[in-house]
Amino acid sequence: MHTFTKTFAVLSGTISFVFLTGCAGMTAQEKSTAIGAGAGAVGGSILTGGSTAGTLGGAAVGGYLGHEIKKLK
Repeated sequence: MHTFTKTFAVLSGTISFVFLTGCAGMTAQEKSTAIGAGAGAVGGSILTGGSTAGTLGGAAVGGYLGHEIKKLK
């Protein structure tokens, strides 16, 4: 059952990542934030074994980093 939960978390994060990055009309900084959030959610989910807190924390950190990195360019 644990494997199913982990697989579901990774799959839902990946699907969210694909939909968010495909949004038209987003600025470059918004796209970078969305990509960071999607990657962070997947990474947080994997690192914490699929916990909700890890997924949300990863998404928050990834979104923040994506937003800030795009400012530097």
